[in-house]
Amino acid sequence: MDESRFSGLATDSSDTSFGVRRFGAVNWLGLWTLYAKEVRRFIKVIAQTVIAPVISTLLFLVVFTQAFGASRPDIAGVPFIAFLAPGLIIMAVLTNAFTNSSSSLIIGKVQGSIVDVLMPPLSPFELTIAFVGGAATRGLLVGFITAITSAAFMALNGAPMQIANFWILLYFATIAALIFAMLGVIGGIWAEKFDQLAAVTNFLITPLTFLSGTFYSVERLPEPFRSASQFNPVYYLIDGFRSGFTGVTEADRTVGFALTLAISVALCFACYSLLKSGYKLKD
Repeated sequence: MDESRFSGLATDSSDTSFGVRRFGAVNWLGLWTLYAKEVRRFIKVIAQTVIAPVISTLLFLVVFTQAFGASRPDIAGVPFIAFLAPGLIIMAVLTNAFTNSSSSLIIGKVQGSIVDVLMPPLSPFELTIAFVGGAATRGLLVGFITAITSAAFMALNGAPMQIANFWILLYFATIAALIFAMLGVIGGIWAEKFDQLAAVTNFLITPLTFLSGTFYSVERLPEPFRSASQFNPVYYLIDGFRSGFTGVTEADRTVGFALTLAISVALCFACYSLLKSGYKLKD
């Protein structure tokens, strides 16, 4: 028996360093795989994750316009239905982006399958991109379908949906989806059970979205609520997104751009730091 051959094999094996990344600066295959997994997770139950939110948002639009539309005056020269629809669309984007990333992480933690995400050679930044990207995809998909159905309903009511500035609309839709997807990552990492995650939704996400001018003009609020709204970042997201349709804005658009971009960068760093430290994930 040729012992030198086996000796060579042993030497080669000892030179192998386990855990060393061999994919260059970015593990594109791993990143894409995790992103695709996040997308397929909600596509598999599309009736629950996409169709149901679209129907719920459309019901809001129908009820508000049929019950109050005829009696509500124009808001800053914008018909009530044209003012309301963008607010409902962006609210659907926000809530679904948050729900996707937060539910993915909390389910993985509760079921013990989170280890399947942490073991592959993916950096914390790659994990952040995949989780946030998958959640933002769901939010934008729900928003896009909601916009189409809302446009059809508005056309039937003699108020065709118009787009004043597509790029402003696209920016605020995308940044809103990313911000709430990152909030979902943070909430999913922090929560240890579904009750805690529900508390985040009920006491943080829902108030932020409902008290930000979704159904009404903030300018009509009495003090101190009007001034308080200026400190609600969701107000700038909704107002900026709505202005992409109507061309009318209540908030300072420059402040909206700067604030939302700064928040997105801060949240991205927070997600990266939590995933890097393994906080409540590697215990």
